[in-house]
Amino acid sequence: MPELTPIQTDQAISKSIHDMGSAFMLHGETMARAGENGYDNPFAFYFAGRGGVLGEVDADVIYAAFGWFAPGIVRPMWESGIAVHGAKEAAQRYFAAAADWGRDHLAGCEGLDRFNVLAARLVGEADCSGRSLFAGWRVEPRVEDAPGLALQLIHVLREWRGSNHLVATTAAGLTPLEAILAGDGEGQAKFFGWPEPFPPVGEDHRARRQEAEALTDRLCAASYEVLSPSERGELAELVPILEAAASA
Repeated sequence: MPELTPIQTDQAISKSIHDMGSAFMLHGETMARAGENGYDNPFAFYFAGRGGVLGEVDADVIYAAFGWFAPGIVRPMWESGIAVHGAKEAAQRYFAAAADWGRDHLAGCEGLDRFNVLAARLVGEADCSGRSLFAGWRVEPRVEDAPGLALQLIHVLREWRGSNHLVATTAAGLTPLEAILAGDGEGQAKFFGWPEPFPPVGEDHRARRQEAEALTDRLCAASYEVLSPSERGELAELVPILEAAASA
């Protein structure tokens, strides 16, 4: 089993954690569960569910915590979403949907129990200062069965790294739109609801985006100190197994 540094661990698993969390969020099964929970618009379920841990707040608070979406799309989705079941219940239903997705896609996956032990320790010890969305999700009650718990922990870890990335892009002097355009480009900006025409993005913006990526790695790496080098290596070996099962 390899022994990894904190930075090596972050770089080994961060994309997989992000992709598994995104797979749950955007999957047709999750969209269907939105309807089962009373949400006519699945994206209203996404906004109310994901942001509901912050409570009955104004949409500007959700915009600030999510970071990437245009304000013009956040407000109608958030307000229509919390009109269904309120904020806190929306979060509970969303977390339950995450557990259900884990049961559907991770049941029988090798190493779930060990992943859950390591991931729970990482989640429990990570710094939440300035990371409000992660802080809200960290204290949500979790299920006990291994596949449901694994996906819930993946969701929380995704929010942790996402919060760190928002801190980093802000520190690098980038607005959310600039960060998107300097990274994934105009197609992603449209996905997040930003209207054209887009502002010009130059080499300075792209350099600051690279600076933000490096800072995100460093912010995440600090929390991996809670695991020993061999435990970090173990985690890095387990995550691809879960990802393969989730994408099967």
